[in-house]
Amino acid sequence: MLLRHTPSRIIERKAVTINPAKTCQPIGAMYAALGVHGCLPHSHGSQGCCAYHRSTLTRHYKEPILAATSSFTEGASVFGGQANLLQAFNNIFTVYDPDVIAVHTTCLSETIGDDLPQIRKKALKEGKIPEGKYVMCASTPSYVGSHVTGFSAMVKAMTEFSQSTGKRNGKVNILPGWVEPADMEEIKRILSLMGIDAIVMPDTSGVLNTPLTGRFSMFPRGGTTMEEIKATGDAIATVALGRWCSEEAALALDKMHQVPCNVIDMPFGLKATDRFIDTLRSVAGVSVPEAIDVERGQLVDMISDMHQWVYHKKVALAGDPDQLISMTEFLVSIDMWPTHIVTGTPGKKFEKRIREICAELPYEVNVKAKGDLFLLHQWIKNGPVDLLISNTYGKYIARDEDIPLVRWGFPILDRQGHQYFPTVGYRGGLRLLEKILSALLDRKDRDDDEVQFELVI
Repeated sequence: MLLRHTPSRIIERKAVTINPAKTCQPIGAMYAALGVHGCLPHSHGSQGCCAYHRSTLTRHYKEPILAATSSFTEGASVFGGQANLLQAFNNIFTVYDPDVIAVHTTCLSETIGDDLPQIRKKALKEGKIPEGKYVMCASTPSYVGSHVTGFSAMVKAMTEFSQSTGKRNGKVNILPGWVEPADMEEIKRILSLMGIDAIVMPDTSGVLNTPLTGRFSMFPRGGTTMEEIKATGDAIATVALGRWCSEEAALALDKMHQVPCNVIDMPFGLKATDRFIDTLRSVAGVSVPEAIDVERGQLVDMISDMHQWVYHKKVALAGDPDQLISMTEFLVSIDMWPTHIVTGTPGKKFEKRIREICAELPYEVNVKAKGDLFLLHQWIKNGPVDLLISNTYGKYIARDEDIPLVRWGFPILDRQGHQYFPTVGYRGGLRLLEKILSALLDRKDRDDDEVQFELVI
């Protein structure tokens, strides 16, 4: 039956979440930490929490996620986890020798009231953090926010190590937000084409999409180095991609070191990528190369060629706010009709922005921040759509309502390739459009009778 028990009648719920459209803050903090070179994420809580966070990331990225834990037992749960964390610092630096330990809290350690900065200060005083090594700390209780806000908290924690020499280094800080390793590679390729010297922070490329060589490396070559993180304080500008994922860190760099910040949408689709390229051109004082223009033209050409198959198709979406904002704008720009949109991350600004993007549609879009997939399913029952775009958990709704599904976002547990094939930028836009078209045309082929079953479209 899967979800066929979902009723079509919608009743307001204030205290119950059913099939959440998010996961918890520590997962986001752990993913961000993996984008720092030589970093071992550390979960300050029980072993079970750490195991869940690691397994979720492992299932999505199909890579072993290494992380340490404070291994709370009954004693730590009552008296606090300071002793556990101090011992963990000593053990980790002695046995595994990382450059950085990135500590994030869990529900248990937050409820107890453990003060990570105070514990780190004590560890430094007692010599448990060796010279030349670093410990980052982020507060990420699971009972507030989502994996998106946890990611943001850890990226902001990275800015605490930024330094200013009083002389600008000519670099541009890029805070990419929660995107795939392939997307970070694509962002760096675009920066290279434009001749921009940049610091991408964090950077999971070369960490979670590494080749299979037969040789084990606990700390892969990729990731933002501590030297680069320190240098972010001398940058000429910061370009933060996504308000929910990257704004706090960008504002922190501006406040601490007066690095001008530009917070823009993630570059998914045509218009958002246009703004990204224009922002880079402006802050770096460079011209847009012909190669970028060619890639844009190719995306526009594909939109033009395939427009008839996407025109006025209704779409339901679930995912994270930064990604959904750009995706919704992309769909509207190619004359598709976003109809039902849900994110599990809180924030009324999300709803306002989506309604602004969809203002010219001939109906009022259903949009909900801090929503869940149960509500999305009910909306679809009351207003059928032609396509569903979501993570893996949308497959149950897609099957029960017989809707084509495009897997996009986090987590994707039942397919491969997302860590290798980008969806940001103009090239990424081509891939997104190809995935959307394939889903719609596969459904057309399935449903067509003999007369309409065409060889050439």
